[in-house]
Parts: sequence; C-alpha cells; structure tokens
Amino acid sequence: MQQAHRWRLKMVLPALMALLYMLAMAIPAFAAAGDSDSASVGSTVYVVKVKQSVESGLQKTLERAYQEAEDAKAKHMLLVLNTLGGRLDSALEIGELIRTSKVPTTVYVQGKAVSAGTYIALNADQIIMQPGSTIGAAAVVDESGELVTNPKTLSFWTEEMKAAALLNDRDPNIAAAMVNPNLELELSSLGRTKAKGDILTLSAGDALKVGYSEHTAATVDEALAKLNLPQPNIVNYEAGVLERIGQFLTLPIVMTLLLIIGIAGVTIELMMPGFGAPGIIGVLGFGLYFFGHYIVGFAGLEDVILFIIGILLLVSELFVPSFGILGILGSISLIASVLMAAPNPKSAGLSLIVAVIVAGVIVYIIAKRFAHRGIWNKFILRDQLTTAEGYVSTASKTSYLGMNGKTLTPLRPAGTIRIGDSRIDVVTLGEFIPSGADVTVIKVEGARVVVGQLDEKN
Repeated sequence: MQQAHRWRLKMVLPALMALLYMLAMAIPAFAAAGDSDSASVGSTVYVVKVKQSVESGLQKTLERAYQEAEDAKAKHMLLVLNTLGGRLDSALEIGELIRTSKVPTTVYVQGKAVSAGTYIALNADQIIMQPGSTIGAAAVVDESGELVTNPKTLSFWTEEMKAAALLNDRDPNIAAAMVNPNLELELSSLGRTKAKGDILTLSAGDALKVGYSEHTAATVDEALAKLNLPQPNIVNYEAGVLERIGQFLTLPIVMTLLLIIGIAGVTIELMMPGFGAPGIIGVLGFGLYFFGHYIVGFAGLEDVILFIIGILLLVSELFVPSFGILGILGSISLIASVLMAAPNPKSAGLSLIVAVIVAGVIVYIIAKRFAHRGIWNKFILRDQLTTAEGYVSTASKTSYLGMNGKTLTPLRPAGTIRIGDSRIDVVTLGEFIPSGADVTVIKVEGARVVVGQLDEKN
C-alpha cells in the first residue's frame, strides 16, 4: 500500500509542478495583455476648430461640443483658435463655459487670438501657440471699428481680462495693457516698453517668455503631443447637419435672397389675394430666414413671435379700417424682428434695404402683369355706362326748341311749364313770368330748357 501510495505521489507531483509552472507563466502573460489593452484605449480628446467671429452662433456650437465631450467622459478639450474677435457678451459666455466645464481645456492659437479671442484663450487651463501666431489687441471697438473710450466700458473689460489672466497665474498687468491704450508697461523680460497710446500684442515667442503660453507647436498633432496623454483617442468635433444648414442660411447673400423671397411673396399675396402660391413661398422664405438664425443661435423665440405679430397686423389692415396705423405697426414689427434675429443689425439693415428694393421691382412687374387681379379693384368703380352699350344719361330735350307752352308755376326764373301733355322744368333769362302765361322755348342746352314770354306782338 505504501509503495502504491509513493508511486501515485511520484506520478502526481510532476503533474502538479508542471501545472504550477504553466500558471506562473500564464499570469504575467495575462497581466501584460491587460496592460496592453488598457494602454490601447487611451484618453479621449475633443478637438474643436474655432475659426470664425466670436458671436452667439459660436457660443451655441461650443455649448454643444462641451456637452458632447462631457457625455463621452472626455479627458481634454483642444480649441484650435483663429479669430479676430467679436462680441464681448458672447466672449464672456464662452469664457464661463470653459471655466465651469468638467473637461479641462487647452487653447491652441493657430493664427490669431485677437480681442475677444484673447479673453477666450486666457480662460483655458493652458495656451499653446503656433510660431508666427499672435495674441492680444483686446481693446474694445464699436461696429465701425472705432476705439471705444467710454470709461465704464474700458474699466469693465480691463478687469475681466485681468481676472481671466489670474486664473492661471498670468501677469494681470499684461492683460490690462492689451485693453487699455492709456497704460504704460515695462516688459523687462522682452527688453521693451509698451508705450501710452499703443495696444499690446504678443507674438508666440514673446507670449512664451512672459508666461502667456505654455508651449509652442507647429501643428495640431504637436499641440496634442504637448498634452502628455498616452495614446489619446482623438475626436474631431464637427457641426451637425442642422448646424451646417443654419450656417448656410445665415450667409449674407442667402439671407438677402430669403428676405427678397419673403417680402415679395407676402406683398403679392396681400395685394392680389387668391393666388396662394406667392403667400406660401413668401412665408417659407421668412421661415427659412428665422430657422437658420435660430439654429445657429442668433434668433430667439421672441423674434419669431414679433414677426408673426407683424404679419397679423398687416393682414388686419386689409379688413379693419385703421387709417394705416395697423399697417405701420405691422411693418415696424417685421423690420424689428428681422434686425433682432441677425448677429449684426447693421449688415442686416443693409440686406433688408436691398431686399425691399429688389422685392419692390418684382412686385411692380407682377402687379402690372396681373393688374385685373389686384385688391385695389375693390375700391375702384370700373363700370362705364356708355351710349354704345345702350345707356342714356337723360332724355334729349332738343325737340322742344321753338315750341310754345303755358306756365304751370311762376318762373322766378325757374319753374314748370306744360307743352302738350308734358311737364317740363325750365328757366328764363332772368325775368319773372307769372303762372298761366304763354311762353316759347328759345334755347336748349342739354337738360337746361330756356323760355321767354309770348305777348300780343311777339
């Protein structure tokens, strides 16, 4: 029994040793495979290109991009920035979006980060600049490009820029010098001074020296490498189909064309009701105009409501006598809604003027071609009672010329006489003729019969 037991141990022990050896070799292999798999997954990085003016449309696009990145649990956001600036209110909203997002942000300046673009960059966790790019020149200007010198505006924007710079321990005085031309600043690290009357702008090299950027990178790939994320999973954020449609519909030439279609179509339908098609096409033109501006974030629901009120007021003018008041209010509502929906009221006003002129020409041509269908025909009496159609204004009295009659009433100088069986209204040449006197017709002028008194001699 002992020998059998020993024999079994001799057979089992090598097998156990072999199994343990195989397990020992397999565990590192599985661990290595696990490490390989985890390394291949990497961290998700969203890349968003910001190469347009800073306005509400960009703000809406970035809001969607950040939301998508947060939903995807992205580790980082890279904004590829190249802008000449734009609206300060939109820049403030975008800055808050970057600061409060759960996804850390790096701005890669690829070209220019000017004005509002500088503010956006300063709100990011770090800044990387392309050689040859610039940042700064953040002074406030109006729509015509003139420098705004209002002390309140200048003070407000200066403090906002300084606060953004302090987020990542950047020199706030440099940020102030990018805004306020009245400041003089010694830039010892650059060996120069920003003089009064100048607006500070930094090149990529200068920004690196003064701590306004962390790195320089020639390409987006190099900028991504500076993030030090192992095997990053790159997601290039693209605008959705609706956003691209909205961007197309808000192009200046397309926007003007839609206004022409809207104005001409609605006007033709109001002037010549019954066609149907012009009204539908006009409303569709206006609808696409507001749809595009709403999608990209320019227009709000209040603009659409104001437009609908304008249309209703214009239609009411056709049925309610208001001496033009409803028509004027409707026109003001339409114009206001169009201007409010646009990102730049000045350019929208120019497009509106062009659209009104072109639409006016189209309406004139259509109205001339279909003059018989116009609504103005309801207010014009076009029927003619001509003799050729059998209409006679009054019976001819020329046959009474030279005939004699007797006065039925005194003629003072008008009155009534009888000729045969007919009663005739007559007048004299001014004299008084008593009732029952004999008279003769001496003149007939249309419906006017002139008589004179007969005596024994005449």
